[in-house]
Amino acid sequence: MLQTDTREHDTEFGEGHEAAATAATTDAPAVRRELLFQRCLWCGTPAYRRSYCRSCGSMTFKRERSEGSGVVVRRNGQTPHNTWFVAMDEGFTLLCQVSGTAPVAVAVGLRVSVVRSVAPLGQGLPVVELTHPAPSLERWR
Repeated sequence: MLQTDTREHDTEFGEGHEAAATAATTDAPAVRRELLFQRCLWCGTPAYRRSYCRSCGSMTFKRERSEGSGVVVRRNGQTPHNTWFVAMDEGFTLLCQVSGTAPVAVAVGLRVSVVRSVAPLGQGLPVVELTHPAPSLERWR
């Protein structure tokens, strides 16, 4: 039977695991700027929150830290949610929520960086911000 648990390769809970657990149990918001992704041990394909590799079907992954920057690829859903697909520089794509700017200012091709990887309890979408300030919306009024 294939082994799906890859704890021996899991580096998500490094030295700061106790601090993150403490911050999650208190009322203080836990802000994690690092984004962890998976890399297939068989073929090296990067992925985000997958149970198996899309390329080779393997279920063994190792975790790596992302640099946290990427490019907006396309919009997902309606404008009020401000969710976009972002192609990260490491080669995987993920669904993110863009913050810090109006939804109409976000466009395909803009560079973004990770502000928060996930909510304190591991729920929700990663949050990103534009790396360069969005153009002023004054000219559209």
